Amino acid sequence: MAEPYPVLYSFRRCPYAMRARLALAVSGQTCRLREVVLRDKPSQMLEISPKATVPVLQLEDGTVLEESRDIMDWALGRSDPENWLAGDVTAMRALVDECDGPFKQTLDRYKYPNRYDLPDGLEYRAKGLVFLEKLNTLLDGKPNLFGEISYADAAIFPFIRQFANTDRAWFDGLDLPNLQRWLATHLEGPLFASIMPKYAQWRAGDEEPLFPSPVIPGA
Repeated sequence: MAEPYPVLYSFRRCPYAMRARLALAVSGQTCRLREVVLRDKPSQMLEISPKATVPVLQLEDGTVLEESRDIMDWALGRSDPENWLAGDVTAMRALVDECDGPFKQTLDRYKYPNRYDLPDGLEYRAKGLVFLEKLNTLLDGKPNLFGEISYADAAIFPFIRQFANTDRAWFDGLDLPNLQRWLATHLEGPLFASIMPKYAQWRAGDEEPLFPSPVIPGA
């Protein structure tokens, strides 16, 4: 019989799912992981979250959290050993709002121009660059957006990763050394490695691996 842990529906490469897994991992909140294939979503997830996007976390009492930031807040509210919510939380949340709103809109149109009947995404790449420049300025003289690693870094860097990987040569050629160093540090760190193992697609009756792993690679 499965242990009474929360159930996490996730997709490895989704930046929303990444930020949720980062918070769950750093807070040490054990879950039963169900890896989703987006073109073949399990009926069990759709029954509890008809909006059909990941991540979704179903708690032991049946409560369903279907927004990545709600999952982050739940996890860090239970345990915040690295003080991700220390400091100016209002400013952190405002920056994440900017990432999730205007920047995410430009990211989608840059990465997937065909979905929006655009000939290419270059206009939106230029618009997204404005946010990158803002982050680069915020990072001047400090390792993370608010000094020590925080909620804001974990919530934002998966989206910067996605933006950068759309045309990595272009991104690497930008004069944004603070941002490029910050992104590389997070991508090469043990916490990110710990949330990125590959799992097989979950189907009803399959084993549910526990997440996070008790061993962080490279730690």
